[in-house]
Amino acid sequence: MSSNYPLETLRHSAAHVMALAVKTLYPDAKFDIGPATDQGFYYDFDLEHRLVTEDLKAIEKLMKKIIGRRLPFERFEVSREEAETMLAGQPYKLERLADIPEGEAISFYRTGEFVDLCRGPHVTDTGDIGAVKLTSIAGSYFRGDEKNPMLQRIYGTAFTTEAELQEYLHRMEEAAKRDHRKLGVELDLFGFSDQVGPGLVLWHPRGALVRHLIESYWKEEHYRNGYELLYTPHIGQSTLWETSGHINFYRDGMYSPMQIDEKDYFVKPMNCPFHIEVYQSRLRSYRELPLRWAELGTVYRYEKSGALHGLLRVRGFTQDDAHIICTPESIESEIAEVLRFSLAVNRSFGFTQIKPYLATRPAKAVGEPERWETAIRSLRKAVEACGLDCEVDEGGGAFYGPKIDLKIKDAIGREWQTTTIQFDFNLPERFDMTYIGEDGKKHRPYMVHRALLGSLERFFGILVEHYAGAFPLWLAPEQARLLPVSDAQLETARKFQAELRARGFRVGLDTQAAGLGAKIRSARQERVPYLLVIGEREAAAGTVSVRNRREGEIGAMNLAELAEKMRLEVANKTV
Repeated sequence: MSSNYPLETLRHSAAHVMALAVKTLYPDAKFDIGPATDQGFYYDFDLEHRLVTEDLKAIEKLMKKIIGRRLPFERFEVSREEAETMLAGQPYKLERLADIPEGEAISFYRTGEFVDLCRGPHVTDTGDIGAVKLTSIAGSYFRGDEKNPMLQRIYGTAFTTEAELQEYLHRMEEAAKRDHRKLGVELDLFGFSDQVGPGLVLWHPRGALVRHLIESYWKEEHYRNGYELLYTPHIGQSTLWETSGHINFYRDGMYSPMQIDEKDYFVKPMNCPFHIEVYQSRLRSYRELPLRWAELGTVYRYEKSGALHGLLRVRGFTQDDAHIICTPESIESEIAEVLRFSLAVNRSFGFTQIKPYLATRPAKAVGEPERWETAIRSLRKAVEACGLDCEVDEGGGAFYGPKIDLKIKDAIGREWQTTTIQFDFNLPERFDMTYIGEDGKKHRPYMVHRALLGSLERFFGILVEHYAGAFPLWLAPEQARLLPVSDAQLETARKFQAELRARGFRVGLDTQAAGLGAKIRSARQERVPYLLVIGEREAAAGTVSVRNRREGEIGAMNLAELAEKMRLEVANKTV
């Protein structure tokens, strides 16, 4: 078995083998597409039989037999008319065929009895595929459109070796344990309601407290790093969105307008136009720049119901937005500072593996080429100054400017995008933003969008999974819990609770009529960092017996010693 094939090629080939197995078991199946993905592959089928988990075992068993037969992947080209004949009875494939432009080659791949419309590439034969595993079944609308038929999607994955596959499956098992949707319920952090509507988050007290801590830290750090905060409305007149271009370019992501005083208003999908309106409220001088304006602004964007996923994909979310408006002369130093600040904040939440991705000028772009060159150079220099390896996506920038995305790795090695630093040559032109330069003339400022955490909802979901619900002390909704051994220690426990709360700590008290073992299990299940046991001896001595989630059994401490230990842990943002 060869290991020289890219993983994408190997996985796409495995999707064809899965389709052959399905065709063998269900001859009347109709097929759509079967691409490789970052995690593996999938194939969409139209079957009368409703697939269940047990069916995956039979399909996977047949796939392994096919792999063992070393069937070749044979490519051949046909005319459009021949392709239409070959695909008769396969309506989804015929629609995909119609997508191929006139004059472009129409290629098929044959693997045993399965022939598929496909550009390729593929491995030489099925024996090159390696280790495979089918993982799940889901529904999927044809072309992702809710008006189209619902197909059955089988997900799977493939790796070069069995060892790599087992390592991946272990990570997926760990990911399932950390699923923020499950932990959100278990830890009573947040929820959703059919009455409220899908994709709209209800923050429960414990989750709201963690969110408050994140927001407070975010605001303090922004003030400390030279930002000013803005608050802007949730809705704006249609004329604002016409000027910004959102009506023309982003209408599908916006909700229907509401009428107020016979004028159309839209709930905002972005904060940027409001920040520009603040800038435009008076004439600006070069002496005022740079302006660094930040907002925790709640926005609303339409997402298809099938795309919603807990906190990671919602319809209403709070973006930790910021805009830097500056002169061309200061852009390099501003970008360097934005990147430094972004890295520092990501690291404070326990993310130490961070990689930048630089997207450069696409073929179609607004703004003068020299502005693009200046912007890209400033982004490159900022990354180099931080000593990070940067992956460049040539031509991958938005039409209105280049950008840097920061991606973090969580505790089990998954990569998540958080920070985006995005140049914008479009909005300053559309809103005719200017400042008076040293020469007394009007000049166009540079504008940079910066979302540091991305959105509070999504970032919170990432944090829950990264920490498996066990937040570090500075973020824990309940930092310590007092566990009296019996009712005789309740009064002392209440006094200790009041004293620790007066020192600024979030301390709970277990008053249930249960044994100490049950109280300890309950506190551990709720991921409380410090367990403070008070028995007869501790009550008499004015101490608590301390158990820490990271260090285990610590022993007896008086409240002053405990408070100092916890204070240092909070101050150092110890994970």
